[in-house]
Amino acid sequence: MAQAIHNWKADQKADLNQPEQKPHYISAFKALSGYIKLHRLGFIGVFLCSLIAIMSELLQPFLMKIAIDDNLLAGVNDYRGLLIICAIYLGLSVSSFAFTYLQNNLLQHIGQSIVARIRKQLFGHIMKQSMKYFDRMSSGSLITHVSSDTEALNQFFNQVLLSLFRDGLTLVFIIVMMFQLDGQLALYCMILLPIIFVIAIAFRSFMRTTYQLARTRLSRIVAFVAENLSGMNLVQVFHQQKEQEKQFNERNSSYFKANLREIRTNVLFGRTFDILSNLSIALVVWVGGNAVLDQSLAFGVLYAFITYIRQFFQPINTITQQWNTLQSATVAVSRIWAVFESKPEIVDRTDVVSADAAASSSASSAQPTKFDVDRAEARKGGPAEPEGRHSVKSAQGFLPEQVRGRIDFHEVSFAYEEGTPIIRQVDLHIRPGELIGVVGTTGAGKSSLISLLCRFYDVQEGSICIDGVDVRDIPQRSLHRIVGLVQQEPYLYSGSIIDNIRMFDESISREEVISACEFVGADHIIRKLAKGYDTMLSERGSGLSAGERQMISFARIIVFKPKILILDEASANLDSYTEQLIQNALYVVSQNRTTIVIAHRLSTIMQADRILVMSKGEIIEQGTHEQLLERGGQYRELYEHSQGHVAV
Repeated sequence: MAQAIHNWKADQKADLNQPEQKPHYISAFKALSGYIKLHRLGFIGVFLCSLIAIMSELLQPFLMKIAIDDNLLAGVNDYRGLLIICAIYLGLSVSSFAFTYLQNNLLQHIGQSIVARIRKQLFGHIMKQSMKYFDRMSSGSLITHVSSDTEALNQFFNQVLLSLFRDGLTLVFIIVMMFQLDGQLALYCMILLPIIFVIAIAFRSFMRTTYQLARTRLSRIVAFVAENLSGMNLVQVFHQQKEQEKQFNERNSSYFKANLREIRTNVLFGRTFDILSNLSIALVVWVGGNAVLDQSLAFGVLYAFITYIRQFFQPINTITQQWNTLQSATVAVSRIWAVFESKPEIVDRTDVVSADAAASSSASSAQPTKFDVDRAEARKGGPAEPEGRHSVKSAQGFLPEQVRGRIDFHEVSFAYEEGTPIIRQVDLHIRPGELIGVVGTTGAGKSSLISLLCRFYDVQEGSICIDGVDVRDIPQRSLHRIVGLVQQEPYLYSGSIIDNIRMFDESISREEVISACEFVGADHIIRKLAKGYDTMLSERGSGLSAGERQMISFARIIVFKPKILILDEASANLDSYTEQLIQNALYVVSQNRTTIVIAHRLSTIMQADRILVMSKGEIIEQGTHEQLLERGGQYRELYEHSQGHVAV
């Protein structure tokens, strides 16, 4: 356990010091454009609503210009004309409000639909990844992708895209209206455009780096907190609270500095445009005011021009205020698509092994050893059936209901990391219905052997076959129906006990669940709870003892009726009474079912048909409990150690 703490800290240090990942902006937004195309009609509607709303708003200063120059200053005193202008002004205000409301709601609906779709696909994509992917990816980082990164994408549609639609069109139409009023004065104002462009380019690269840095450091805080919460018992047992607080403070301080840098950049960028806006208004007032005094420009035109120049900088300010959101969304999209680009290493084969090839590969593995024949006679009370060339199914015709349960490991080798083999040339043949026990010291390769059978990983050398069919040729959905696994640390979901047992599959009746619980001896434990089978469990089944959680997971396996049953240290956390219940159920459950039991407690597998002793990835001994004791090898040492007989 001390080594686990050390490794955990080393991983955290490495995560803190790892280089920033450079996202692929262009490819990410190119992929995002595919989702936008699905809602092109909706975006056309947003564009039309924006167009009407903007025109309704920008025509209002022009109406004021007409009222001032053609009525008030001209001395016409046309009250009827003024009333008409006021009515049109009111209508334009109502139109601007109505179409802005429609535009916002339509864009929100489109944005939420796209984000919900991406979030759903992201979660589904993560669920399809192989176990090796989760070995190298922290749960905290994945949580950040599904929650924070998709939320940043949501803000892109809610804020940035809305600003680009509305404010971008507003800028274009303001320029058109300014030239319509006075071309010369408009040209003076156009000097601002290259200045704005230069400022934006100067800030762009720096701001992108700033926002990416803040986002990455936030992700590391989330990952660190998630890891600490999941390993809180380890932290408290080794009194690591102060050390973990110190590491958290380092990450928090790093994120704090990145946030301050982001805020300073944003303020500097925004205030630069404020100064530019005020200078522009002063320029228009000075140039336009002189023109009005010289009577070369009407006062109404100057009033409208000042209004437009103010409105000209409002969308620019709005767009710059969304710059940080755009940068965050850009980084988030790139991170999300980096997850999408990861491909599961364990996939169903599209090519199917031919019947001839399958028959050829099974011919050598079908020959039973003398030990197989002896055990079969002892178990079945008669001679074993001949298996010189047993029937072999192709992957296409492989039906879980017809599985007999023969397992063959053909010279299997495997390593998590290249150059460090965990399984070495294992050749093992298990007959249908055989009860196999697997023992060995920590790191011997017991759990790795089971992971290969369940196809959490693929072998590097050799093959693993069920009834003569390579597990790589069996669809994973079918394979996981055939092979049932009960692990040392059972996982229970938030929900009722009955739903946890049937894994939320409504096709499994309540009666089947209760029958399975009675079968494994969990029924009386569950009925003692306040609401029995309808008792709601919190995350990981907190409130239940380790033994109770194990019993529920055992009942879960029985409900799904696998033909091959694997118990990986399944009784390690059970008290003596509960272990006895499991022992009693195990004998009945193993009938007509191939069963593999990995155990530290030798009492769990003493009655097994065959016991395998593993060391350094190899099977060094096999036989019954009595046979292995007689040989006086490593199994005998393990047995004597379990009985308290320690060699001096």
